[in-house]
Amino acid sequence: MKFKTTLTTLACAVFACTAFASTANATKIGVSMPTQSLQRWNQDGHNLKDQLEAAGYKVELLYAGDNDIPTQVSQIENLVSANCDVLVVAPIDGGALTTALAGAKDKGIPVVSYDRLIMNSDAISYYATFDNYKVGQIQGNYLVDALKLKDANTKPKNIEFFTGSIDDNNVNFFFGGAMDILKPYLESGKLVCKSGQTEKAQVATLNWSTEEAQKRMENLISSNGYGPEGTPLDAILSSNDSVANGITNALTAAGYNKDNFPVLTGQDCDKPSVKNMKRGLQTMSVFKDTRLLADQVVKMVTAIVNKTEVPVNDTKTYDNGTGIIPSYLCTPIVVTKDNLKEVLIDSGYYTEKEVK
Repeated sequence: MKFKTTLTTLACAVFACTAFASTANATKIGVSMPTQSLQRWNQDGHNLKDQLEAAGYKVELLYAGDNDIPTQVSQIENLVSANCDVLVVAPIDGGALTTALAGAKDKGIPVVSYDRLIMNSDAISYYATFDNYKVGQIQGNYLVDALKLKDANTKPKNIEFFTGSIDDNNVNFFFGGAMDILKPYLESGKLVCKSGQTEKAQVATLNWSTEEAQKRMENLISSNGYGPEGTPLDAILSSNDSVANGITNALTAAGYNKDNFPVLTGQDCDKPSVKNMKRGLQTMSVFKDTRLLADQVVKMVTAIVNKTEVPVNDTKTYDNGTGIIPSYLCTPIVVTKDNLKEVLIDSGYYTEKEVK
C-alpha cells in the first residue's frame, strides 16, 4: 500500500513537472539588445538568454547590428508580430521606440526596459537596472578621496570630464550623480577644468565610442598643453570603460605611464579596462554584475507570466515621460587593482587568462 502511494505521488510529481515545463516552453520571451560590438552588451544578452532558458522559457535574442536604430525598431516589430509573451528591451536611443512598442501595448505584451529606460512610451511595464545615480556618486566620491579634496592643504587639481551618448537616459544619472559630488569643488576652485567643458552636452561621447573618446582626449591634450612634462592633468571623470579605453589610448600616446597616470574612472569592468587597472593605468571601474541583473529580470519575467507580484524596490525615481515606471535597482560596487581578483576572478565572472 505504501509502495502504491509512493508511485501515485511520484506520478503526480512527474505530471506537475511536465505541465510546468510545457507551460514554460510555450512561453516565448523576446530580448532586444543594442549592439554586439561592446563587450558589455554581448555579455548581457547571453547572460539573460542563458538564465531565461534555464528557467524553461523559449528565448528570441536579437542584436541591432552596431547600434542601428532602424534595425532595432524592425526587430521589435517582428518580436511583437511573433506574439512574444514578454519583451525585454535595452534601447539604443531611449526615445526612438515609442511607435514600435505601441504594437506591444495593443497586444497586451508586457515590456521590461533593461538597464536603459525607454522614454515616452506607455507600453513599459517595468524597469530593471542598477542604481545609476549611485554609479555616478561612487565615481565622484572616488575622485574626491583619491585627490584628497577634503584636505585643506590640497592644492587645486586639474580635471576633465567625459560621459556617454546623449540619447542614453542613463547619462543623466551617471553624469548627474558624479557632478552632484564634484560641483562644490569646481565652484570653490579646488577642482579646475582647463577646457571649461563641464556641461553634459559638451562632454558627451556618441555611442559611448572608444574612438570618439580618444579623439576628444587628443584634442584636450593639444589644446590645453596637458602632458607629463606640460600642464598637469590630475584626474578624468569617465562614465564608463569603453570611453575610458579611448582616454587611456590618447594618454599613453602622449607619454603617460603607470607612474604618472591621472586618476581615471570607469564602469562595467570590461576586459581591456581590467587589464589596464592591473597595469596601473585606469584607476577604478564600477562593477555592475550582469549575472545579478539577468537573475532579477528572470524573476520579474516569471512573476509577470504567473501573474504574481513583480519584485521592485523603487517606485519614485524613474519617470519615462508617461509616468513613474516601477523599477528594480541592483547595487554596483567599486573595483580597483586591489580587489579585482576577489570580485571578478574568484567569483567566476572572468578567468585569470581572460584578463591577463
